[in-house]
Amino acid sequence: MTKAPVLKNDCFALPPGVHWTPVDEALSMLRERLHCIVPAQETPLADLAGRILAKDVVAERAHPPLPNSAVDGYGFHGALAPGEHRLPLVKGRAAAGGPFDGKVPAGNAIRVLTGAPLPDGVTTIALQEDVSVEDGDIHLRGPLKEGANARSAGEDMQVGQSILPKGRRITPADIGTMASVGVAAASAYRKLRVAIISTGDELVPPDVQAKDGQIFDANRPMLSALIRAWGFEVIDFGIQPDNAEQVQRTLSDAATAADVILTSGGASAGDEDHVSAALNSTGSMALWRVAIKPGRPLALGIWNGTPVFGLPGNPVAAFVCTLVFGRPAMLQMAGASFQNPTGMMVPAAFEKAKKNGRREYLRARLGKAGAEVFPSEGSGRISGLTWANGLVELPDEAVDVTHGTLVKYIPFSEFGI
Repeated sequence: MTKAPVLKNDCFALPPGVHWTPVDEALSMLRERLHCIVPAQETPLADLAGRILAKDVVAERAHPPLPNSAVDGYGFHGALAPGEHRLPLVKGRAAAGGPFDGKVPAGNAIRVLTGAPLPDGVTTIALQEDVSVEDGDIHLRGPLKEGANARSAGEDMQVGQSILPKGRRITPADIGTMASVGVAAASAYRKLRVAIISTGDELVPPDVQAKDGQIFDANRPMLSALIRAWGFEVIDFGIQPDNAEQVQRTLSDAATAADVILTSGGASAGDEDHVSAALNSTGSMALWRVAIKPGRPLALGIWNGTPVFGLPGNPVAAFVCTLVFGRPAMLQMAGASFQNPTGMMVPAAFEKAKKNGRREYLRARLGKAGAEVFPSEGSGRISGLTWANGLVELPDEAVDVTHGTLVKYIPFSEFGI
C-alpha cells in the first residue's frame, strides 16, 4: 500500500483582498489545491464496485478470445452469391463449451450454435431460420457476405488494451467488463473516510424526545446518506455542544480516524461558532464568503493534518453546498477527477427577478411546462429537497425569469444521488 500525500496547511488560503468569491472561482481553487489523500490498494474484483481506480485496467485476455458465432445457424467458408445454394452438412456440430474438433472442407457446412468458436474452415454463418435441411444438405438463398453473423477475436477488447482509466469510479457494468477479460483484481484507492459532526446546543437526534427550544438534527443523517451514496465511508461523531474544548477534542479524534472532516454549524464568526474558532487557532482557517444562495460561509482549514469543511447550519444550505463544493472536492481527494455536474436548458415554469452578485440554486423539478421551483427559498424549508428532483442554477448576474425563459436545470442524478 502506497502512502498518499497530505495537504498543505495553507491550501485553502484566499488571495489578499478577496471578500466575496464567485462560485466558479471557488471551484477552480479547490480543483487546483486539492489532490488525492488516500493510498492505493490491490483490490479483488468482488470488492471493486464503487471504488476509484488508482491505475488503468488492462485486458488480460481478448474479448471474445476466439472467432465465434453470433447466432444459431450453419457455418461455411466464404460468401454466397445471389441465388439458390445447396451445401452438404458435415457430421457433428460446434457449440459454446463444445467446439468442433476438425476442419470443415470448402463447399460444406456445419451446424453452429450461438457463442460457439468457429470451426477451422468456417468464416460465415447463415441464420437458422433462413436455412432448410433436407437429406443431409442445407438449402439457402444468397446473397450473404463473408463474415456475416460471426464475431472476430478481440473485436470488443484486445489483450493488453487499456479498458478502464485511472480515476474512474467502478460501476457494476465495469465489473462485468473486467471479468470478461480475466481481470481478477485491480489497484484502487482506499475508500475516503469522512467524519460527520453536527454542532449546536439546540440539536438532538431524531430518536430523542425534543424539549422546548430543541430541534432535531437533520444535517448529520442527511450528509451521511450523501457520503455513502458517493461510495465513501462515514464515521459519525454525533452532535457536539457549543463548547470550544469539546469541539476541539472531537476534531482531534475525527482527524485521527478520518481523511476528511465535514461539520455543519459553527462555521461563521459568531460567539458560538467554535469550528471556525478552532481552525483560526491553527492558522489554517479560511472563511470563504462564496457568492452563492443558499449558503455563503464555508469554513475551510486543516486540523492535525486533516482537511475540514465547515458547512452552513441551515439544512438546505448545507445540502446545496455539499453538492456544489463538497462532492467534487471529496472526489478529487478520493482519487477521482474533479467533477462538475452537467445541466440542461429547459423552459422555466416560474417567474423570478434575480439580483446581480450571487449564483442561486433553486429546488426544482421538471413538469409538463418545464422547470418548476419550490414556493419558498428559505434555507430551513428542508421539505423542498424531497419535493425536488434537481436544482435550477441561475447565473451570477441579474436575470429576469418569466414563463418560457430557458434556465439551467441540473438533475440530482448529476450529483450522484
